[in-house]
Amino acid sequence: MENSIVGREKEIMELKKYLSSEQSEFIAVYGRRRVGKTFLIKELLEGQFCFRMTGKENARLGEQLLNFSYALSDFFDDNRVPKNWTEAFRMLSKNIEKLGSGAKIIFIDELPWLDTQKSRFLGALEHFWNNWAYYRKDIKLIVCGSATSWMLNKLINSRGGLHNRVTHKMLISPFCLEEMEQYFQSRGFNYERPEMIDCYMAVGGVAYYLSLFDKDKSVAENINSLCFTNGGELTDEFNRLYNSLFKKAENHIAVINALSSARKGMTRLELINKTKVLNNGNFTTLLKELETCEFIRSYYPFGKEKKNKMFQLTDQFSLFYLHFMKDKSNVGKNYWLQKIGTPEYAAWSGYSFETVCLHHIEQIVNALGISGTFYSPCSWAYRPSEAVLNDVNADEDMKTGGQIDLLIDRNDKTVSVCEMKYSSGEYEITKAYASHVEQRLRTFRKVTSTKKSFSIVYVTPFGLHNNMYARKVNKQITADDLFRKV
Repeated sequence: MENSIVGREKEIMELKKYLSSEQSEFIAVYGRRRVGKTFLIKELLEGQFCFRMTGKENARLGEQLLNFSYALSDFFDDNRVPKNWTEAFRMLSKNIEKLGSGAKIIFIDELPWLDTQKSRFLGALEHFWNNWAYYRKDIKLIVCGSATSWMLNKLINSRGGLHNRVTHKMLISPFCLEEMEQYFQSRGFNYERPEMIDCYMAVGGVAYYLSLFDKDKSVAENINSLCFTNGGELTDEFNRLYNSLFKKAENHIAVINALSSARKGMTRLELINKTKVLNNGNFTTLLKELETCEFIRSYYPFGKEKKNKMFQLTDQFSLFYLHFMKDKSNVGKNYWLQKIGTPEYAAWSGYSFETVCLHHIEQIVNALGISGTFYSPCSWAYRPSEAVLNDVNADEDMKTGGQIDLLIDRNDKTVSVCEMKYSSGEYEITKAYASHVEQRLRTFRKVTSTKKSFSIVYVTPFGLHNNMYARKVNKQITADDLFRKV
């Protein structure tokens, strides 16, 4: 039922538009494991399918065809078992031709699992679409799969017979904070927004992860139970996640591991040197796959050219796993509860909150009132060379390195300089920190030679403590702004 779906307004609107069109549609739905792809399609369209089946993981051709025949029997009372995929799709088309007018919605879930070795599945699917479904005008073929490598390379970006045959692709992303709030409220949770930010910092907005939470436990208690107890539901999730999405996932995991130690990200060359993965077209595909699934983002540092493109790890769960869960065993009954408040927790929460902000750039831009302006989010970092450090005549600001984690470069001759600060109460800007920010801005202007004006923005869960330094800030953005609908 549609009213059981949390969020996804854009996806629902698009699906309804495609299904009501006057032509056949081939819709590919993809995204990371457990993000809610199947749930969306089934809840929205239950009772409207003329045929629906789900591929079986690690099953051979004969078992997949038997599974197809069971679905054929359920929908058409046709008990035949096809000998191959060409015959299977022939049976399906002939049964559909007996139906009356109206859209014929076919849903094949976990499509990549059907493409077993020597099955010739892709060729049969290609023939089914190109020679029959496309010309019918009333076929709405929806296919879904978590194996992102397959969905991208064999289907969406196919160079074979299915080239440009997918009429619409739909990436299902994790929830934003506003959708997370909807989800918890719809299930009777009483979490306040600060707790929900803590939850997002650890596991992100993946619907399945949130479904594992117990409403009678706090966020911290749930994280402790799911991630740090024997048999916890998420203790083995990291490797399952990447291996289910990508073929030869060891290289993807190597990149994720490398990026986890580089806060502002790494260039392609730095990644290759760190991971020892070969620098070729496969590495380009690997990075594209990780970015498509929203594990990483790419950006250009302020004022830099294409060759300086950076890749940054932004997946909340991966960051959390690699910082706290990897290679941990026998951590004790209340490991996570005891971590809260420690220096290690403070360092992680600061960086993780910054990542949460990167996932909510649109909300930040809306709060700044510049949503109608062209903007580009980026960062900036500077490290003085040995020559500058040893030059007695060099500018003192140029001898000091600096980094700004979020700049919103705008076309109205302004740069929004965003300070993202996690705290459990109002954040207090001290005299020392205010001086540090001023020094960084001087260095930034000298290094980049920018003539743009600076607008100082603080993003914090609870806002700023009111003092003379806070009053100099151009804009404060709080948790409430991050939860707003865009």
